[in-house]
Amino acid sequence: MRHLKSGRKLGRTHSHRKATLSALSVSLIQHKRIRTTTAKAKEARMVVEKLITRAKRAVLREGDGKIKDVHARREAFAFLRDRTAVTSLFNDIVPKVTSRPGGYTRVVKLGQRRGDGAQVAVLELVDYNTGQEKQTSKAAEKEKKGKAPRKKQAKGTKSAKEVAAQTPPIAEKAAAGKKAGQE
Repeated sequence: MRHLKSGRKLGRTHSHRKATLSALSVSLIQHKRIRTTTAKAKEARMVVEKLITRAKRAVLREGDGKIKDVHARREAFAFLRDRTAVTSLFNDIVPKVTSRPGGYTRVVKLGQRRGDGAQVAVLELVDYNTGQEKQTSKAAEKEKKGKAPRKKQAKGTKSAKEVAAQTPPIAEKAAAGKKAGQE
């Protein structure tokens, strides 16, 4: 029985699971948004939330003084194993989330993956959802203009303009048929 045993095993040993969560955390910190399975996203969310909270508390302890909390940076590095990710965490992410009391990440479910049917989700930092703003603003601009979004054309198919350019108009076909009948 698994009473009081929290967390998902993800079909991995402890060391492999730890390395997977570390890699997912580094990717999330660097790219601000990752696409993975729902189970991995939910596990990585717990890890990243704790990392951000630790970093936030360390930055608040530092205050206005020039002395950095090296111990907190070393603790983050011990898990992440990536200097750029630690730097980005302390210098870029923490200043943006200082006013937020928690809930730094969100998991958005996308559906099933075509290959194996696994449930896929996007794990993203809440304060960095710039992609959604751009998409919604483009859609709003098109609605203002009264234009519907164009459908993507499949490869190997021709557009209506290309077909019309290659085929002669009906009047020309009829004239050509009359000439052939007269001769």
